[in-house]
Amino acid sequence: MAWKTLDQMELAGKNVLTRVDINVPVSDGEVTDTTRIDRIVPTVKDILSAGGKPVLLAHFGRPKGERVPEMSLQQLVPALETAFGTTVMFAADCVGPAAQAAVDALADGQVLLLENTRYHAGETKNDPDLTTQMAALGDVYCNDAFSAAHRAHSSTCGLAQKLPACAGRLMQAELSALEGALGNPVRPVTAVVGGAKVSTKLELLGNLVTKVDHLVIGGGMANTFLAAQGINVGKSLAEHDMTDTAAEIMDKAKTAGCNIVLPTDVVVAREFAANAANETVAADACPADAMILDAGPATVAKVASVFEASKTLIWNGPMGAFEIEPFNAATDAAALKAAELTKSGELVSVAGGGDTVAALNASGAADDFTYISTAGGAFLEWMEGKELPGVAALSQ
Repeated sequence: MAWKTLDQMELAGKNVLTRVDINVPVSDGEVTDTTRIDRIVPTVKDILSAGGKPVLLAHFGRPKGERVPEMSLQQLVPALETAFGTTVMFAADCVGPAAQAAVDALADGQVLLLENTRYHAGETKNDPDLTTQMAALGDVYCNDAFSAAHRAHSSTCGLAQKLPACAGRLMQAELSALEGALGNPVRPVTAVVGGAKVSTKLELLGNLVTKVDHLVIGGGMANTFLAAQGINVGKSLAEHDMTDTAAEIMDKAKTAGCNIVLPTDVVVAREFAANAANETVAADACPADAMILDAGPATVAKVASVFEASKTLIWNGPMGAFEIEPFNAATDAAALKAAELTKSGELVSVAGGGDTVAALNASGAADDFTYISTAGGAFLEWMEGKELPGVAALSQ
């Protein structure tokens, strides 16, 4: 672990520039999902209890260097105060006189929220001048935004090179969970990768087959792999122009000793609609006028046996069209099996990605997973084996 934690920093009397991700959904000025806010509470409270003053840096939406009123972070102050249980002051800029005055006026026990970092065009360019102006506001830099760690921005990367830097509690938890799942895992390791397209997860699949013992492929991308084996998938969502690539990935997996698990039976329907008439058939028996919308029970049993033989599980993407019943069945059953094994101490399970989190929450399995990442793009890039600028900067 090359990066420092809050425990290794002297925080008493210090202004702690804390990069957080509070890019939360808002409707009519009200936060509709506080998950990301809730996840940063331990960091803010630990800084306060150590005598530090948290000065929060965050982005909201994509204002592209312009002051867009509806993308102001000021609207989040009430939700932050509720979560932190203390007063949250607000500054109308993240650099300059207004920000400096707010920092200077910050009392012990209070939190300061600075305005949207992306109101400045230099933020997304990791502009040295902007970074220097931000750094002038703090004594210590704490990055608690793993979900933005794949961006080399001033507030996610540049500041770590200007101030004594550490990871916040959420960043620490994310990095520890991910390192344990793929960096130095207990074997055997299984990865579940689902979703619509092979083309969007090429680098991910290419990296995983060299790192894991079993790779379960689900969703629309499984259809592309079936088609690569010469199987007729009817009217199913499949990238027929990617079948050669899918075949190459299977060859690479074979060379690496990675067992690829594809559906052996599938649930098919003639229309993509909730509770559409459906039937379960062998994977190579999809009718020409039907589409594959889920994996069948025999496939689920096979996946469950792979989970039982594993010690570590990484999950990204659903196994079928989980948004509509009854095509959520395979995802739900597999997720609940993983949760059961995790709860009994037989499996370490780490999951991430928007659809993944939604699917695991819907199945009721999420609470029993070892760790669920709030990150989307950063989680995916980490699984692809890429260096994340925000993490690398903490390690320097």
